[in-house]
Amino acid sequence: MFDEKTYNQKMDKTIEIFSKELTSLRTGRANAAMLDLVKVDVYGQSMPLNQTSSITTPDARTINIQVWDLNNVPLVDAAIKKSELGLNPQIDGQLIRLPVPDLNEERRMEIKKLIKSMGEKCKISIRNIRREANDDLKNLIKDKEISEDEEKKNEKIVQVFTDEHIKTIDQKVEAKEKEIMTI
Repeated sequence: MFDEKTYNQKMDKTIEIFSKELTSLRTGRANAAMLDLVKVDVYGQSMPLNQTSSITTPDARTINIQVWDLNNVPLVDAAIKKSELGLNPQIDGQLIRLPVPDLNEERRMEIKKLIKSMGEKCKISIRNIRREANDDLKNLIKDKEISEDEEKKNEKIVQVFTDEHIKTIDQKVEAKEKEIMTI
């Protein structure tokens, strides 16, 4: 039996991941989520930064990282420098300050392109899920488990899900671009 909800949930999950990636992009304001994708090599494994320290934003231009273990401070520093955030950490004992500079026009355009390409990748994932659903429907017809009418009906349902999710992606891309371009 064909269950369109499974594919809808897969599409929802794809958008959830896309949204998380978008929040990690640097806008002009300090935002703790910018560091979500930064991984630190500590204790012989790669860990998310927020599992090695507490992250706060005391103001719109600064992120403070309170590293719990003094020995990890240089590792956290290296991980931030290695990330593509373009931030320059300032170490003060176990506290690392990250001043978030204003974005210049060139960097804004780069980020805008990056947002578009992330959106495209997400749309491709959604279309792949649609193709997977349609392939499953074709197999069900071949195995004579559903009729052609049921296949057409379910294809339409899957297409509606696909269109809704792609529209959501476009809205998120547009909103993030507007946020990036706002000075």
